[in-house]
Amino acid sequence: MSTIEVTSPFDDSVVGEVPFGSVAEVETALDLARTTFDNHKNALPKYKRVEILEKVVEIMSSQVDELTKLCASEGGKPWIDSQVEVARAINGVKLAIEALGAQEGKEVAMGHTASSANRMAYTFKEPIGVVAAVSAFNHPFNLAVHQVIPAIAVGCSVIIKPATQTPMSAIRLVEILEEAGLPKGWAQAVVCDRKGGELLATSPKVNALTFIGSGAVGWYLNSKVAQGTRVALEHGGVAPVIVEPDADIDDLIPSIGKGGFYHAGQVCVSVQRVFVHESIVDEVAAKLSSYASKLVVGNQLDPKTEVGPLINNNEVNRVEEWVNEAKEKGGKILTGGNRISASCYEPTVILNPADDALVSTKEVFGPVVCVYSYSNIEEAFDRANQLEVSFQAAVFTKNIDTALRAVKRLNGTAVMVNDHTAFRVDWMPFGGAKASGLGLGGIHHSMEECSNEKMMVIKSPVL
Repeated sequence: MSTIEVTSPFDDSVVGEVPFGSVAEVETALDLARTTFDNHKNALPKYKRVEILEKVVEIMSSQVDELTKLCASEGGKPWIDSQVEVARAINGVKLAIEALGAQEGKEVAMGHTASSANRMAYTFKEPIGVVAAVSAFNHPFNLAVHQVIPAIAVGCSVIIKPATQTPMSAIRLVEILEEAGLPKGWAQAVVCDRKGGELLATSPKVNALTFIGSGAVGWYLNSKVAQGTRVALEHGGVAPVIVEPDADIDDLIPSIGKGGFYHAGQVCVSVQRVFVHESIVDEVAAKLSSYASKLVVGNQLDPKTEVGPLINNNEVNRVEEWVNEAKEKGGKILTGGNRISASCYEPTVILNPADDALVSTKEVFGPVVCVYSYSNIEEAFDRANQLEVSFQAAVFTKNIDTALRAVKRLNGTAVMVNDHTAFRVDWMPFGGAKASGLGLGGIHHSMEECSNEKMMVIKSPVL
């Protein structure tokens, strides 16, 4: 097996080396996962899975600094935010343990027709089988937890293909599972090229695919999976926020700022389009620009850094091109608008870019927030909803009627009231609609996706 070097997004320094699997090696991993799951004599009882997951929590909790350095080094997320990622990952494992205790079926009514007399029926959960997980770079450790741990918790075997830029976190998670007592074959990490990833996702040996990444790749794989494969897709959004005249401006600025510039905007629900009523747009835009201009940009391993590098230098080039296009089409750069280095871009606020500009129509996935003026909230709803993506949205207002109206009118699987679009806790349902994805994530919901419901019907003449 060959190897590849993993480099820091900040300065391209080598931070690790990992095996790089061929198509044949991906096939071998699939065979092992299939054989492991199908060998019912070696199936892991629920109490054993709980013991393993509890040990995983113990190991991860004892290595917080090491894990923080690992995912920050390869992913570029600032140290302070990577600490939060590791804490979330630990809590994610705890949530899976708790959810196992709440797993239950139900009684299905019988006896109310002559044909169903003398019968009882009950449903229960079974593991779906082999799970293939294709993951993204932006939260390398926590995403691996969200895709691997639910599968293991319910009794599935799982293979994760992490992003080639950030493979070490997923590999480390599999190592921790094995250190905690998980037998080999139940969890595997394979780092491979796109051809190997397509084989993994579309193999008939796979029962469920969970994919986090670009819409183009996700929808392509969805069209190619084997018949009967359950698919969950998580793509991006171009998250809209509406700010009404009665909103608390001093309170919303740090919220929108965090939601827009967290991890340099490389978040699928990052604040990108902020529609502000014309009576306050200048004040909001000025204060948001002031907030953005004070953010500390630099090496993700420096505890003072608030905005780190983009995942690679080509992404800096792309963001620069998009911002320049927005400027050419009439958008006003209020702050930022320039690269800082080969790997870092200034936190940028653009006022009233054209509706057909790339920053208005596509997911920037960079530290760019656009502010637009509107005169009527119905206009804001229409503009917010005009794209094919639909993930999380937000409204800032003190008026409960306006808030409820926005929740009803805004496209999205979740609408935040007086909070930014990137809010998330790991027990809530999380996922996009329309072009933004398929199905819902979150630890509990992912465990459901990895489970089948089976029904037992008992017939007896004495019932």
